Amino acid sequence: MAVILSLETSTPICSIALHKDGVLMKEKSLDVPGAHSEKLMGMIDSLLCECELTIESLKAVAVSEGPGSYTGLRIGVSVAKGLAFAADIPLISISTLKALAYGAKSQIKENGLIVAMLDARRMEVYREVYDQELETVTKLDAEIIDEESFSDLFEKGKVYFVGDAVKKMAEVIHHPNAVFLEVPISAECVGSLAFQKFQMEEFADLAYFVPNYLKEFKALQSKKNPLLI
Repeated sequence: MAVILSLETSTPICSIALHKDGVLMKEKSLDVPGAHSEKLMGMIDSLLCECELTIESLKAVAVSEGPGSYTGLRIGVSVAKGLAFAADIPLISISTLKALAYGAKSQIKENGLIVAMLDARRMEVYREVYDQELETVTKLDAEIIDEESFSDLFEKGKVYFVGDAVKKMAEVIHHPNAVFLEVPISAECVGSLAFQKFQMEEFADLAYFVPNYLKEFKALQSKKNPLLI
């Protein structure tokens, strides 16, 4: 029996989940200021207690690796590494954007590409493009959005946008092949993907793993907004 604790702290939502052999046991989420620093450990203790488990019951700890909030990622990864070290169990890292794309799959009714996005600043987003098998089509990068964004993808068919930048996108992109999905960021998706990595023994290096803050990305300019940086 493989019980995995998963943490998702890349956004203001603090989410944790327990999976047993890839099946969700229970999930908890909080969307309040300071949840990551003040509530995370208490949420973990409560979740384990409610499922009648202890840290010693875990076979691995999974955590979202980013991109996302610097503070949230730092806290989540620090807690995950601490638990993994204390329990002498593997650490599994999962891309925040891949977890979002995974969560979108159940809402997709027609073949197409998935663009997972997180809001960065102004009209900028962090984005990665996946096919429906969650294979990467376009690697993670920062992009400034305008009405011509993703025009090459729309030529191929439906494009499903998911993440906390969806509302921003919907105000700018009006192509008929653009579909905007409401998918919450959650540890449930992190845990489902983590079990796949657990089975393949794809573990992070506990000593050297750091989150993908995506702090240093190249400066981008929009054709429509040349002064926007």
